[in-house]
Amino acid sequence: MKHIRNFSIIAHINHGKSTLSDRFIQATGIVSERDFKEQILDTMDLERERGITIKSQAVSLPYTADNGQAYTLNLIDTPGHVDFTYEVSRSLASCEGVLLLVDASQGVEAQTVANLYMAMDHDLEIIPVINKIDLPAADVAWVKEQIADELGLDPDEALLASAKEGTGVHEILEAIVARLPAPAGDPEARLQALIFDSQYDAYRGTIIYCRIFEGTIKGGDVIRFMSNDATYRVEEVGILQIGRVPKTHLSAGDVGYVIAGVKTVSDTRCGDTITHQDRPCAAPLPGFRAIKPVVFSSIYPVASDGYEDLAMAMDKLKLNDASLEFEKDTSVALGFGFRCGFLGLLHLEIVQERLEREFGLSLIITSPSVKYHFILSDGTTEVIDNPALYPDPAKIVGTREPYIRGSIMVPDRYLGAVIKLCLERRGVNITHQYLGKKRIELTCELPLAEVIYDFYDRLKTITQGYGSFDYELMDYRDSDLVKLDILINGEKVDALSQLVHRDGAYQRARHACQKLKQEIPRQMFKIAIQGAIGTKIIARETISAYRKDVTAKCYGGDITRKRKLLEKQKKGKKRMKMVGQVMIPQSAFLAVLKRDAD
Repeated sequence: MKHIRNFSIIAHINHGKSTLSDRFIQATGIVSERDFKEQILDTMDLERERGITIKSQAVSLPYTADNGQAYTLNLIDTPGHVDFTYEVSRSLASCEGVLLLVDASQGVEAQTVANLYMAMDHDLEIIPVINKIDLPAADVAWVKEQIADELGLDPDEALLASAKEGTGVHEILEAIVARLPAPAGDPEARLQALIFDSQYDAYRGTIIYCRIFEGTIKGGDVIRFMSNDATYRVEEVGILQIGRVPKTHLSAGDVGYVIAGVKTVSDTRCGDTITHQDRPCAAPLPGFRAIKPVVFSSIYPVASDGYEDLAMAMDKLKLNDASLEFEKDTSVALGFGFRCGFLGLLHLEIVQERLEREFGLSLIITSPSVKYHFILSDGTTEVIDNPALYPDPAKIVGTREPYIRGSIMVPDRYLGAVIKLCLERRGVNITHQYLGKKRIELTCELPLAEVIYDFYDRLKTITQGYGSFDYELMDYRDSDLVKLDILINGEKVDALSQLVHRDGAYQRARHACQKLKQEIPRQMFKIAIQGAIGTKIIARETISAYRKDVTAKCYGGDITRKRKLLEKQKKGKKRMKMVGQVMIPQSAFLAVLKRDAD
């Protein structure tokens, strides 16, 4: 055990975690040069396309130190985006130390600080690494100053590296061996293993990724999940390199996988403890911090007969994404679907794309919302995240919405633009402080509903990519909320309904109507698109009808001939409108969600 090191790499998004992991894999030789590819731990096409890590991946690296001793380094790569903090918390629960990466040109950013505090909560050893020193804009002295002032770490212990060029990789590996503690535990004790991830395999069932804290597990053992008392016989255990490498057993301190023929998707829960059936441990391990979803949206299949496929896909996706929460939902316009909880809008996009790509589904997503509190006249409080459950307006005494405390780090030249953005999104208590000569941390309290749409994208745009954002939930505050309905030819489309603040209802209604006008194809009759609060229409767009030129054959003669033909056409269109149904394309639902970059 003294020759094992379990560690994770944490950083702000795009600071080079995956690239450094690639260099570690090359340095330890577990993949041949022919089989190697960039971002080798990012297994999803989505991750490669967007250049971000969505799913944390584990890999065991055999390493021979300068002193000639062989070590096993268990690396768990983590995402950097604020939406995927839950992946980081799961990885840290299985480690003894972390590498904290800081970009030499960008410096310390919001998620760097948030991840550092998370590592401190787990009482982990922290090695700061300054990455991207090869960039022309790199300023190592400035970053070291930030590491001391903002992170409270010793800048002299920071290692310098360029993951892209491979500079400093050997020094980092030596520091992991020398500075990170070996795992504790007794291989002879009762089995305690923490599930930190799982993956569904169509042939082998659920593959469980776990960290062994106490005891030993091997093929043939009968294991028990402590959360639900489900028992299974172990078929295979092993370590995770780029593929699965079977072993005879896993002992205390090891990170690896267990295959036990688990076919029931719901039995495997991240944070659960595995123990032996005949020799159980006294108590389960403390699971990692449970993450609560903040954004809620409904997912429906485009075709009504696709519900069973969607249900199966959601169950399998839940295995690979422990933070996804869902329950059954129905809609008058869209049929049967699921009401889902997400960690943010990027998480929603990723889940939608994974369902469409990995399971071949066609989906419709409704407008995202957050949890609101409605205080009713009988003194009760209803918690609602779905506009379809909006209570009778006559019974509503007061409404409250969740607020967050946002931390924004930007160069001082963008301060005015960022404050303007915060004020547009109903921000209050805006304060700022200088972190260095030209860097400012701006703190602001914002309604969560204003942040979930496109706040992060707008922030990146106005700060030319230099702004970083992190937030934490605060409390619920009084607000003036209304239900905005979208009507197509006088009929409500419940999938497009939104709960919005009264001050922003007009702009949201105008935007929705304009987007729908662009997306809905023209018909042989006129289509009215309206935004309404209750019975009051606050916005309207009209899609004009295709019009056949019925008067083309009339040349000359009395005007009454033409008028007679036009009146006859008008009667036909009116009759058509009575029986005609407007088909709303899938793209229209998505277009309403996206705001213009105004």
